[in-house]
Amino acid sequence: QVQLVESGGGSVQSGGSLRLSCAVSPITGSNYAMGWFRQAPGKEREGVAAVRSGGSTKYGDSVKGRFTISQVNARKTLYLQMDSLKPEDTGMYYCAARSQWWLPLSLDPSAYNVWGQGTQVTVSS
Repeated sequence: QVQLVESGGGSVQSGGSLRLSCAVSPITGSNYAMGWFRQAPGKEREGVAAVRSGGSTKYGDSVKGRFTISQVNARKTLYLQMDSLKPEDTGMYYCAARSQWWLPLSLDPSAYNVWGQGTQVTVSS
């Protein structure tokens, strides 16, 4: 089973950018679908973006056109480039892996079985 470690969170003003990173280890022959999720205080965890081998991606409606998910370094690193950030993007961001990679991409947190510890993103107005 892989382990996930997020980094890159911080505080930024509205309209700014951040890039989150997720280190994936170990890399084996197994495939995983990967996703980014976020959770604001008092709210449910929501799917932000997902990707799987071959490059297929899926985005939540609230981030389409602003966020970009990508995998690099032979799937060792997962990125989330966040541009035009808004205060409502504030929350704890989590990287997650789904072993059932062959199923259609999903933004449902219950579909993912491995989670990182999270990194905080705060966007001020």
